Amino acid sequence: MFLQIRNNAVHFSKNYSLRTRNSHFPFPLLSLVQFYSKSRVEKQRSPAIFELLLHKHNFCPEAASQVATCLTLTRLKTLEKFDSTLSFFKESGFSNSQLEKMLKYRPTLLSANPDKVIKPKIKLFQDLNFSAQDIAEIITNDPDIMYRSLNNRVVPSLLVLKELLGSSLEVAKVLKISGWFLKSDIGKTMAPNIEFLKNCGIAVEQISWLMYTYPRCLLCKPKSMIKFVGRVDEMGISRSSKMFIHAIRVLSSMTDETWEQKLKAFKNLGFSDEDIVETFRKAPQVFSVSEEKMKKLKEILIASGKYDFSCVISHPTSLICSVENKYKPRLQVLGVLESRNLIKEWPSFPGLYKMPDESFVKKYVRPYLREVGDLHKVGSSFCGKNGL
Repeated sequence: MFLQIRNNAVHFSKNYSLRTRNSHFPFPLLSLVQFYSKSRVEKQRSPAIFELLLHKHNFCPEAASQVATCLTLTRLKTLEKFDSTLSFFKESGFSNSQLEKMLKYRPTLLSANPDKVIKPKIKLFQDLNFSAQDIAEIITNDPDIMYRSLNNRVVPSLLVLKELLGSSLEVAKVLKISGWFLKSDIGKTMAPNIEFLKNCGIAVEQISWLMYTYPRCLLCKPKSMIKFVGRVDEMGISRSSKMFIHAIRVLSSMTDETWEQKLKAFKNLGFSDEDIVETFRKAPQVFSVSEEKMKKLKEILIASGKYDFSCVISHPTSLICSVENKYKPRLQVLGVLESRNLIKEWPSFPGLYKMPDESFVKKYVRPYLREVGDLHKVGSSFCGKNGL
């Protein structure tokens, strides 16, 4: 199936009405006016460019200054070109805030040849029925799309995405999350990976979730995806389980070396081999937690005198919760309440991390505001959300 999609994309690319050259557009070199002193090289802002951006195109002073510092004005026609390019973006649906964001990240877009680099890309999106709002958001989020070869990369990728997702509206949703789909040859990566996962019996809904939430996972080499599925199989996760796709995502995010370091970190914190396998089966996303966070949680639990790390081993999903915004403020509040004989017992460990913020505030904070004082606000976001 993916071979047919890829062939259709290539055929369309060759016959696309926009006859642009299949060449790479390297980033224009930044021309900087340099003043040499004994200790530093200073950049000089172009007054004419700054005035154009600030007064005619209503950029904020900070954005106008940053862009004007990165560009050089060599002749009047250059300023006219910058003005024309900005006007074209606005006519195409870009807002001022989007232009500021895009040009602060990639100011050299103003120096690019609009007829080769900018206009053909936007026209392609328009021809494929993308809305002006979607086009502006996609390009603003990843301006480097403009520098990709139109016929060799952008056209084939868009057509493969549309074939897989069914509509330009769905393609736009994906591209607003990640422009990587237009930087990779997805006919050789994502399309075969999706086909392989379907053949493995993975539900289409789960594959779609992966595409919308962790798109780069599907852009790995097909042989890597085969390896990830094999390793998840070895860990004993059923392909019908919702955790299967989470496990693939976690494995795809690290190298073999990083994975081994992660396993070592779990063992150093007291997890047995059986604990590690069981945790991976039940909650593979836990393996995305950093070793530093695990150590910090272990320290504050032990310091409380009420819990130890064996609680975490029994309830590994507790590692996902924020140490600063959940564990620390809750442990501090409970410690003060106990020291003043206001509570007889602490909540169980599952109760400590699973209890909703509103319930914790209602039970342990609101009745004791005088005693607790401002302690509950330290490092905590949950009290603010509950109006305290």
